[in-house]
Amino acid sequence: MDLEDVAQIERATRRGRAELFRLGTALLFVVGVMLYSGMSVQQVTNSHMLVIAAMIGGYMAINIGANDVANNVGPAVGSKAITLLGAIIIAGIFEASGALIAGGEVVSTIKKGIIDPALIADNDTFVWLMMAALLAGAIWLNIATVLGAPVSTTHSIVGGVLGAGIAAGGWEIANWETVSQIVASWAISPLMGGAIAAGVLYFIKRTITYRGPEMAACAEKIVPFLISIMAWAFSTYLILKGLKKIWAVDFATALAIGAVAGIVVYFLVRPAIARKVKLISNDKQGVNQLFTVPLIFAAALLSFAHGANDVANAVGPLAAINDTILHGSVSSEASIPTWVMLVGALGIAVGLALYGPKLIRTVGSEITELDQMRAFCVALAAAITVIIATNLGLPVSSTHVAVGGVFGVGFLREYLKTTYSKMVLDIEDHHHGKDEAEVAAYLQEFKIASIDLKATMLKQLKEKTGATQLSKKERRTLKGVYRHELVKRSHLLRIVMAWLVTVPVSALMAALLYYTIRGMMLP
Repeated sequence: MDLEDVAQIERATRRGRAELFRLGTALLFVVGVMLYSGMSVQQVTNSHMLVIAAMIGGYMAINIGANDVANNVGPAVGSKAITLLGAIIIAGIFEASGALIAGGEVVSTIKKGIIDPALIADNDTFVWLMMAALLAGAIWLNIATVLGAPVSTTHSIVGGVLGAGIAAGGWEIANWETVSQIVASWAISPLMGGAIAAGVLYFIKRTITYRGPEMAACAEKIVPFLISIMAWAFSTYLILKGLKKIWAVDFATALAIGAVAGIVVYFLVRPAIARKVKLISNDKQGVNQLFTVPLIFAAALLSFAHGANDVANAVGPLAAINDTILHGSVSSEASIPTWVMLVGALGIAVGLALYGPKLIRTVGSEITELDQMRAFCVALAAAITVIIATNLGLPVSSTHVAVGGVFGVGFLREYLKTTYSKMVLDIEDHHHGKDEAEVAAYLQEFKIASIDLKATMLKQLKEKTGATQLSKKERRTLKGVYRHELVKRSHLLRIVMAWLVTVPVSALMAALLYYTIRGMMLP
């Protein structure tokens, strides 16, 4: 065997070694959770059940970090506002900080109130139910991550609790009104997020990037306003979702505080943007640079709020099991011991570092191409959607909102590209038979013109020759070309299918796991 053969074998096994390293590190973390929880609960009756539950909770936290955190940092990475390593570091720090600082001291034992705990037979049944729900949610998240589909961790654990609850207490144990609200959120979350993201992007295009030679000057006026809106949205979002367990305020107060923060940020960033505009080029690439720093802040704040709010998906069932074993009864709320919160916080950070890059790339660059402006729209849409949904009492998924935002900006780009292409066809049809240099010059002038000047130029052409009429077949062909170029339909179908089956698949797995655990534990 020569050196070239050895080199080929080395390259072929490199990926396998990387996978083995990630798997080994994840197993080491779970073993560490076993040892740590064992020392923390060694004086507790049925401590072995608590240790097993802690290991499952650690596994769940790893999968939350691997799958859900991508929604917070994916757009920033995809737009190249921050590197993948930088995003992992920022998200890891702020996810853990959010969980430990603002994760709260108590958690609801029955997530979202989807089952009635009064109909559960005894404490042992409740412990088995929660273990099955936690393990089912974790397994489904693991499968979704492997498939490259960002799914809702909240929906995963809700499905797990629902399925195990029905297995333990029958169909009447479920709160079907709450379940129907969660099902409705499958459509509400992505549509609302996509519409808001597309609307913000269209506003940026109309007020900045379509202004031709005045692009930089318009950016100097508009970008501080957009950043102040972002400051308002994220301040309100952080108060309503990220800090609600340590500082509970009503919706109006949160809006008012956010508004004050937005005004302060406006006056702080306006001179900085004015200085920056003098250094950038008068084109989209230059304007994009103005959104880089806001995107980094957005990734950090989204991660903090996610860690504070969604860590309950990992430690909630574990805290419920711990409370039931310690006190011998099922209560509506359970305290979260420090060791339980550490398991959730560190597990999310470990999962993000080991397996997060795959989903970060999916959200950030594989669905549609993102630049800083588009990523800014997605981040802003995520915060605004949660604020609106909170006020309306609608259960929305942050995952669905963020991914819906990515698709929203992608579909808007498709529409605008298709419309622009028709304009170009109108121009070329008018100049048919003329010198190619003349046509090219006119098209170049049209390309750099402001939106108002474009409209004037097209109006003048139509007054001379009438509008070019494309056949239905030609329109479908043109539209299809740009659709396939700008939004990957394969990703859309895979992600939507994963969303639709998350609750039923988690529920089915949880029911099967409950019967398995019950069969193992009964004498």
